[in-house]
Amino acid sequence: MSGKIAVVGAGSWGTALATVLDSKGIKLNLWIREEDLLKTIKDTRENSMYLPGVKLGENINPTGDMEECVDGCDAVVFSVPSHVVGSVVRSLAPSIKPRQRIVNVAKGLDSGTLKRLSQVIKEALPDNQVAVMSGPSHAEEVGKGIPTTVVAACPEREMAEYVQNLFMAPVFRVYTNPDIIGVEMGGALKNVIALGAGISDGLGYGDNAKAALMTRGIVEIARLGIKMGAKASTFAGLSGIGDLIVTCTSMHSRNRRAGIQIGQGKTLEQVLGGTHMVVEGVKATQAAHELSVLHGIEMPITKEIYSVLFEGADVKKSVENLMLRSKTHEVEEIVEGW
Repeated sequence: MSGKIAVVGAGSWGTALATVLDSKGIKLNLWIREEDLLKTIKDTRENSMYLPGVKLGENINPTGDMEECVDGCDAVVFSVPSHVVGSVVRSLAPSIKPRQRIVNVAKGLDSGTLKRLSQVIKEALPDNQVAVMSGPSHAEEVGKGIPTTVVAACPEREMAEYVQNLFMAPVFRVYTNPDIIGVEMGGALKNVIALGAGISDGLGYGDNAKAALMTRGIVEIARLGIKMGAKASTFAGLSGIGDLIVTCTSMHSRNRRAGIQIGQGKTLEQVLGGTHMVVEGVKATQAAHELSVLHGIEMPITKEIYSVLFEGADVKKSVENLMLRSKTHEVEEIVEGW
């Protein structure tokens, strides 16, 4: 193989990761779905729609042909919205060779099957190694070369270290973790809590409320993740509390921004209609709620956010429901036998 990399998806994150690879002198194909955007990027070397102000180097080859994008590449990086990962991978499956490594960087769950995205990819590409990369990483900062740290996860150590070596750069540090379940669940579910953090901000609540929401939110994420086979320690790491912090506190976060507007009184339809970016937390909330019911896991914050988004619940009433829940201990395993 040539050593070239394919990045499928030229949203803000795919474009930012392309700049990381470009900075290392790695040649890559960047697949761009929108014809107008493809022409603009070829003409200006800038993704003005999703990552304005960041120039794309000469190592990056923009293309609108998905099969051409992956042809002869050592690895294929999928950076498309979570709800289309399955369809995109299945459409490309005949063009992908077993030796090509697959890296998914989208954060979410498959809304149709409630499966993790690596599971969906593995079903379509059973002969390929599949890893994921996640963590606190706003594309806007990565594109500008601001120091960022993420985690590559795969049960196969050699594959995780391949991803680490591929992306590791002076301003982009990559750790490894065998717990792919925990890394994926943390990356998907933090968007749910970020919507809640935004709603809290939109309501005019302060730091106390947000701190409580984030702290109890990571408890919910860990509960569900552990039930699905994750390791508890993963949620104390970059793809757990790290990603949760950055997504709940930054205005770069489209999930937090969406939540702010909902807290200020806009409907979900109005919020989604006002952006060309995908708000991953909306579909993640639906999937997380369904999984909590399926597995019998108590996730009160997720339940209230689901009620606000999909059942028309009043946001202030939902806050009241959370505050007036039955009294409980903070850490149940500590107080057993107390």
